Amino acid sequence: MFRIGEFSKLTQVSVRMLRYYDESGLLKPERTDPFTGYRMYSAAQIPVLNRIVYLRDSGFGVAEILTALESGRDAFIIEQLDKKYEEITGRIAEEHKKLEKITLARRELLHGCKMHYNVSIRSIPSCQVLSLRKVIPTYYAEGELWEELASFAARNKIAVSGQTFSIYHDQEYKENNVDVEICAYVEKPVESSGAIAYRTVEAVPFMACTMVYGPFSNIAGAYLNLARWLQENSRFKMTGQSRQIVHRGPWNEESEENYLTEIQIPTEQRVR
Repeated sequence: MFRIGEFSKLTQVSVRMLRYYDESGLLKPERTDPFTGYRMYSAAQIPVLNRIVYLRDSGFGVAEILTALESGRDAFIIEQLDKKYEEITGRIAEEHKKLEKITLARRELLHGCKMHYNVSIRSIPSCQVLSLRKVIPTYYAEGELWEELASFAARNKIAVSGQTFSIYHDQEYKENNVDVEICAYVEKPVESSGAIAYRTVEAVPFMACTMVYGPFSNIAGAYLNLARWLQENSRFKMTGQSRQIVHRGPWNEESEENYLTEIQIPTEQRVR
C-alpha cells in the first residue's frame, strides 16, 4: 500500500487531483487509516487511474468518466470515445468556419471590398437533368449529395454531360436544414429512382449572373454586389430559386485561388 504522496510520485498525478478524484467518487483510496486519516492506495488502482486520466484528457467530464468506469466494458468506453471524437471534430469544424470569417472580415476592413463582380442578365434555357433534392443539415453537406448522385449514375451507367448546378429552394437564407437540389445534365431520358429524379428544369428568361473567382468565402461579396446591382437596376426584381454552378472547385483545382463559381438569381422585369 502507498500513501497518497507516494502514489502521486508513482503515477505522476498530483496529490490535489487524487484528492479531487476521491471527493468526486472517481477513485477512492483502497483504504483510509482510521487513526491518522491517511489515504492509502494500491498498485491495482493504477490502471483505473490511468483510464481516468486519458478520459479526462479526451474531454470527458466527471459524470461521463464515472459512467464509463461503472460500465466495466471496454466496448462501451470505445463507443463513448468515438462519440467524443465526433463531437470534438464538429467543434473544430465550427472553429475553422469562425477563422474563415475572421480572415474575410480583416480583409474587408484592411482593403475594403475591392473585388469587382460583373453582373449580367442572361436567358437560361430549360434543360433535362438527373436531380437529387434533399433537406441537408447545412450547405457544407452538399458534397454528400454530389457523391450520392455520382454513385447512382455510375451504378446505372448513366451518361452525364459534365454540366452541373445547384438549386436552393428556400425563400430565405437558412443556417440549418437547407432545401438543396443538385442537377446534372443528361443526354437522354432515364428512369427516376427514389429521391433521384429525371426532370425538366424550367427556363429563366432573366437570370442575374455573376462570376466569383477564388475561395468560396468570396461568395458573400458577390451576393453583396448583386444586392447593390438590383437596387441600382430597379426595373428587375428577384423571383424564384437561386442557382449556383461551381465551374472549378476542389475536385479539379489544387489552389482555392483558382476556384470559379457562378451565382445565378432569377429575376423578372417590374411592371411599370
